[in-house]
Amino acid sequence: MSQNDLGTYAVNTWCPGCGNFAILNAVKAILDELRNEGFPLEKVVLVSGIGCHAKIVDYINVNSFYSIHGRVVPVAIGIKLANPDLKVIGFAGDGDAYGEGLEHLIFAAKRNIDITMIIHNNRVYGLTTGQYTPTSPLGFRGRSTPFGTRELPINPLELMLSSGATFLARGYSHGIELLKGIFKEALAHKGFSLVDVLQVCVTFYNMYQYYTRHAYELKDHDPRNYDGALQKIREWDYNKEAPIALGTFYKKEAATFEEPFRDYGAQVDRGSKIRQLLEKNI
Repeated sequence: MSQNDLGTYAVNTWCPGCGNFAILNAVKAILDELRNEGFPLEKVVLVSGIGCHAKIVDYINVNSFYSIHGRVVPVAIGIKLANPDLKVIGFAGDGDAYGEGLEHLIFAAKRNIDITMIIHNNRVYGLTTGQYTPTSPLGFRGRSTPFGTRELPINPLELMLSSGATFLARGYSHGIELLKGIFKEALAHKGFSLVDVLQVCVTFYNMYQYYTRHAYELKDHDPRNYDGALQKIREWDYNKEAPIALGTFYKKEAATFEEPFRDYGAQVDRGSKIRQLLEKNI
């Protein structure tokens, strides 16, 4: 089997030039590598939210679950707790994860649950035709703010670092080889990992020229250094004109949240419990 076998019959409806294509192709390539290294793809579960990004689970032929808006993280956590042997990958948009779902993201980082979150951060609500999100810059003009926003964006990586995340990285949808390397590192990490992908929406917020002009790959950076990671993360605040670092900012080994639950299920006769519930309620 090859990467092509990971495709599905679903017709892709993303706009031509959408940054989601790079994420899709990078994820498929990494899953293909995992399979070739002996990891069964039956143990991979993808979870998505609501938005253009969410269609990615329609285009990859592995187990997946569509959650509702802002709820990718709790669904991913539930799946991981139910079966710690699974590799769970959550996909969410910037409005999905950094807006409505922000509290879930903070607690997932705080708990160090072993899931990987890939954030499709196009800094606009693309599916609903162009409203501002938590990472849109000051003055962003869109459908909901025709005269420009009056608030500064959040720096999600700084927030996640202070919340206890043990793996943080940033990618860009123009540059698939770097993106693949980051995804593979994130998936190999034991604990909560988050990759913020600057995923360009060509229709409602085309930032290709801006990112290409400002982005650079991290070199000679020690991801074990917390202060150094914070300094690099703060270099660009999603608003000002500044160099935009790409790569792994921070990585730390720590106990994961799901380990104490590993044997919990073995103590429960699930079949018996299910039969009891059916007999009681049907």
